[in-house]
Amino acid sequence: MARVVVIGATGHVGGYLVPRLVGAGHEVVAVSRGESSPYREDRAWQQVERRQLDRDALEAEGRFGSAVAELGGDILVDLICFTLASARQLVEAVADDIDLLVHIGTIWTHGHSVAVPTPEDVVKHPFGAYGVAKLEIEQYLLRLARRDGLPATIVHPGHIVGPGWVPLNPAGHFNPLTYASIARGESLRLPNLGLETVHHVHADDVAGVVMATIEHAGVAVGESFHAVSDRAMSLRGYAEEMFRWFGHEPALELLPYEQWAQAEDPEDAAATLEHISRSPSCSMAKAHRLLDFRPRHSSLEAVQESVTWLIDHGRLAI
Repeated sequence: MARVVVIGATGHVGGYLVPRLVGAGHEVVAVSRGESSPYREDRAWQQVERRQLDRDALEAEGRFGSAVAELGGDILVDLICFTLASARQLVEAVADDIDLLVHIGTIWTHGHSVAVPTPEDVVKHPFGAYGVAKLEIEQYLLRLARRDGLPATIVHPGHIVGPGWVPLNPAGHFNPLTYASIARGESLRLPNLGLETVHHVHADDVAGVVMATIEHAGVAVGESFHAVSDRAMSLRGYAEEMFRWFGHEPALELLPYEQWAQAEDPEDAAATLEHISRSPSCSMAKAHRLLDFRPRHSSLEAVQESVTWLIDHGRLAI
């Protein structure tokens, strides 16, 4: 078994990944900025080595990469790398000493969908600072992997959901009141025809793809893999299923985006535009073929588990 260093270990994905690594017999070093508790409680954390490293502060001093290298990991899983400069500093410090680097990217590196379901290995045209920066990191890592033998692989999650936080809702934003309105059977306004898509993934399935890249490192190096549910959902289909889940017939009002946005909170409307402008629908065929991985949760199952948690913990009044 390997010594695995997980950067950003106490967050959503790390809360599932770290117990999986421990259960597989790995020695785990969990790196986080502060002393925050893991997002999910699990007795496996009693066997984990905890280290505090303030990435932003150490990177500003040029010392984050060397600080991670000193931890002596065989495998490095980076859950919180968002800029090319950040990736460079880490890689230059650890490249000669690791067996595998797993970088967590995003399906937003694709930008607009052209043909769906979208495979990983298509020409990408991202827009927006986040997607563009993540593509720069992906291209950098895969270029080094294929040219210089850097043992790197990329995992691209969709809209991550799970118990403990509000999932992306059928209106394309994160306001929990949307679920409360559906639960009461009230009419829900959607932009356009409601046919734009969102593609969720349970945080545990993201952790599952990471575990699969470790298990199948021989074929994972130099490749990128989506981490999404088997199928994306249209906003309309998503809304209709949630109405039925709460015991109501769907009640939808469809309006052109500009008209719809006038009655919405500006922050919510902006988030919706970000999502429907991309309308992702990504393929899991490559992960199935090369990693023998299939997601455990459908989009609806993942969302409904999350909403159930919100209700049970008093975070959503219905």
